[in-house]
This record gives sequence, C-alpha cells and structure tokens, in this order.
Amino acid sequence: MAREDRAAIAGLLVSVDHFNKAEADCALELIDIYLENPTQTDYHVEVAEDAQARLRAYACWGPVPLTQGTYDLYWIATHPDSRGLGFGKALIAFVERKVMENSGRLLVAETSAKQSYEGTIAFYHRLGFEAASHIKDFYDVGDDRLIFIKRLS
Repeated sequence: MAREDRAAIAGLLVSVDHFNKAEADCALELIDIYLENPTQTDYHVEVAEDAQARLRAYACWGPVPLTQGTYDLYWIATHPDSRGLGFGKALIAFVERKVMENSGRLLVAETSAKQSYEGTIAFYHRLGFEAASHIKDFYDVGDDRLIFIKRLS
C-alpha cells in the first residue's frame, strides 16, 4: 500500500454498503497509523489492483498482542463490482503467507452476523475458516459477533 492508495480505500469502504460510517472511519484510522508510522508493527496493509492499476480490494492484519503466533485479520474489503473475481482470495493467500513467514499459526477474523454480512460469512467458509465463536448482541442488540479462525501450517 502506498500513501496515494488511501483515497481509493476510503472510496472502497463507502462502496461497501454494509459498512457504516463508524466502521469506515475505524478502518481508515488503521490505514493512517500504517501510513504515518512506518516503524510500527501492529498493522500491515496490502492492496489488490486490476490490470488497469485500479484498487479493487485491500486487507489489514497484524499480530495479536500478548499471543504467540496469533494474527487478526482486521479488515478485508473488495469493491462490489469486483467481487467473485479472486481479489479477496488472493489477498487472504498473501496474508496467510506473510503470517506464516512471521511464525504465525492462527488467523482470526470477526464479522457481524447481520444478514448483510452473509457474503462475508460465506467467503470465510469458502477459504477454510471455521466458526469459533458466536457472541449474541455484541455490536448492538440484535447484532451478533461471529469469530472465525484458520489454523496455518
């Protein structure tokens, strides 16, 4: 990811209809930490572009503090008109490689259980993540938190 990608990521986050403003702002906050402090090691960001060099997807991940080899997948998003074209799958494969290069053993992803996240949930299942936790009313009443894990070897 380069500094000039920030605006494209901001636009991508707005295009994903199930992200609200607070979620988009949170995602951009992590992008800003990544861009403003090149020596930090908490957040890593990678983008995927199409053949015309347009940003189509991005992922943000990092090590979970106080763990040995556990990484969070903080954000992954694909532009709606590029879903199903392999950008998200390629990003997950890239993240997995990077995590394993750093002795990572477990990748954790969380999402809402709301109906608008059905595609996200199916995406994690297709890529070999398993459901690990379901916390009722976590984000809000009626908005549960699902936690998925993928063991890496």
